[in-house]
Amino acid sequence: MDSTQQVEVYKDNGLDVVDILAQVYEALSEKGYNPVSQIVGYIMSGDPTYITSYKNARSLIMKAERDEIIEVLLENYIDTRLKQ
Repeated sequence: MDSTQQVEVYKDNGLDVVDILAQVYEALSEKGYNPVSQIVGYIMSGDPTYITSYKNARSLIMKAERDEIIEVLLENYIDTRLKQ
């Protein structure tokens, strides 16, 4: 257990996680929820009831793997905050 484990994330080229997050964020906002808290709850627990079914957001977010969502969010954070 002295070596670092490398994780490969399977990416479905027909699935754009950024678009999914944008649509889910919009639906949660329109329904009056705190989108960040709701998405974090979903990512941490895997419970889709954190996401509203309004505008098909719940079905939409379940098309992306939670690790793919985390990867996209982390890449964006690194690109916008750490790479300067």
